[in-house]
Amino acid sequence: MSKSLQAIRGMNDILPEQTPLWRYFEGTVARLLDNYGYRQIRMPIVEFTELFKRSIGEVTDIVEKEMYTFDDRNGDSLTLRPEGTAACVRAVLEHGITGGGQVQKLWYIGPMFRHERPQKGRYRQFHQIGLEVFNLDGPDIDAELIVMTWRLWGELGLRDAVKLELNSLGTSESRGRYREALVEFLSAHLDKLDEDSQRRLKTNPLRVLDTKNADTQAILADAPKMADYLDDESRAHFEGLKARLDAVGIPYVINPKLVRGLDYYSKTVFEWVTDKLGAQGTVCAGGRYDGLVEQMGGKPTPGVGFAMGIERLVLMLEALDKVPEELSRQVDVYLCAFGEAAELAALSLSERIRDQLPNLRLQINAGAGSFKSQFKKADKSGALYALILGDDELAQQVVGFKPLRGQGEQQSIAWDALAAHLATCVVQG
Repeated sequence: MSKSLQAIRGMNDILPEQTPLWRYFEGTVARLLDNYGYRQIRMPIVEFTELFKRSIGEVTDIVEKEMYTFDDRNGDSLTLRPEGTAACVRAVLEHGITGGGQVQKLWYIGPMFRHERPQKGRYRQFHQIGLEVFNLDGPDIDAELIVMTWRLWGELGLRDAVKLELNSLGTSESRGRYREALVEFLSAHLDKLDEDSQRRLKTNPLRVLDTKNADTQAILADAPKMADYLDDESRAHFEGLKARLDAVGIPYVINPKLVRGLDYYSKTVFEWVTDKLGAQGTVCAGGRYDGLVEQMGGKPTPGVGFAMGIERLVLMLEALDKVPEELSRQVDVYLCAFGEAAELAALSLSERIRDQLPNLRLQINAGAGSFKSQFKKADKSGALYALILGDDELAQQVVGFKPLRGQGEQQSIAWDALAAHLATCVVQG
């Protein structure tokens, strides 16, 4: 096949057999967020490049190496969004919805884009659900975000497969003091650092803590600890967060090397990690960014949020066999009609049933076919039951009701009684 007729590497089609699980996951998250009082916001996937340079930081891997950036016909530099927080901050500033200290609890869903080496769970076009909260500065809202994700893992059956890691980065001032101490320490071991860490030492030294190089990690064992440089406010905030998680009974570990890859984080940072996906272990991550709104031109506005990767969580549900059984069935009832008169009656009958049972998944055979071929289609659809309507049934105003899964004999059901029968057998289980 011509390359032009293939999807771009790292940008994948989500096929019909995959979308039920995606919709299940997205619907579960949406219901949970509705219950906690979060409102959805939808931002464009393209923004001015400067937005991400100002917010994420020009010396981060995302801005330096991973963004899809291009000039449009007006000569403006535009970028496909690599993450959602900057775009959400831009939106709330542009529309003034956080002015006057208004609390906003927002969430969004959609594709993000980063040019990196595709592998399982890491793609060039990937999908995230993100939350952003503005104008709440206490540890209680940090805890709420974590509690919500803990509840989500419970609803999805994933609690035993994830672990919560926490850290505090302090304020920009305390982080600056720690940065100086870390640079001094690492500079004394410069010749022993891996090449990437040597580069980061000059541009973004806190990211050295996140290195995967074993030799550099061994050196970091004796490095200064962020906790020793925290200001009193950040320390109290972090203790307040831990107390709330303890009160709810959410287990966690303190990871002093957790820094996140974006410049705008301060105070709380957290990650939900798993060992069920190989190297791609982070499934949800976020933290506090109290200085970002002001950095982007707004008034001082506390902010906190997180994002979760849909692809990775869908992979987890599949790998751990947590896919609800009903997702494998796209149809509850399949109506087979034989003969033109029966087909016309079947159309009318099926719409009457849909009026009475709006949640029933009913498929009617869309084209003529033999008895055998129609039943083959009915069975392939995964339906629990087949309804049969031919000349004999038409004359008696009944349908044949045949179980396709498990035991049960075919029986005849009067048209007027069909909806009630289906409600009992299918809708109510």
